[in-house]
Amino acid sequence: MDPNTFPTKGNLILSKNSLVLSRQGFDLMDKKRNILIRELMGLIDQAKDIQTQIDSTFRAAYNALQIANIELGINTVQTISYSVPVDNSIRIKTRSIMGTEIPLVESESMRDTPTYAFYSTRESLDEARMAFDKVRELTIRLSGIETSAYRLATNIKRTQKRANALSNITVPYYEQLVKDITNSLEEKEREEFTRLKVIKKRKNEAK
Repeated sequence: MDPNTFPTKGNLILSKNSLVLSRQGFDLMDKKRNILIRELMGLIDQAKDIQTQIDSTFRAAYNALQIANIELGINTVQTISYSVPVDNSIRIKTRSIMGTEIPLVESESMRDTPTYAFYSTRESLDEARMAFDKVRELTIRLSGIETSAYRLATNIKRTQKRANALSNITVPYYEQLVKDITNSLEEKEREEFTRLKVIKKRKNEAK
């Protein structure tokens, strides 16, 4: 048997303190969960908006690319594509939301740095290049948002489990323990009071 459950005044004080802490813990978990859910819903809205932009920009980019293939020739466009440098500008930072590390993805735009000569190409190639660069930027943003949403969802699930454990197990346990110890102490007090009355009565009868 757990010594902390023995019906003593010390254990009663400890149980009441544990009950208060458990209720405070549940309130904190509930507030944390609500904040995380609000952040998650905002990210979901952002992801939908960016995905819509990506879809429309992709269509525009491929249309411009088809026109460039027709005007310049597929081989020429393919040769020009080899001159596009590998992108090493992506940087990832983090910020914390209620203990959840959220990635902040940054990168430099490549729209103003063409790798081909203007005199030997057409405007359609410029449009395709800028559209695909916009798709790249949007995709980078979307990847950061989706990763953030996944991490938030995972933390929400973990927080919900802790809140449920506090609400359904820990708090009821200490409520019952406080009640049991209180009842036991009150019963002991009644027994002691009765015992003292009997002793007093016998003393009075013995006089």
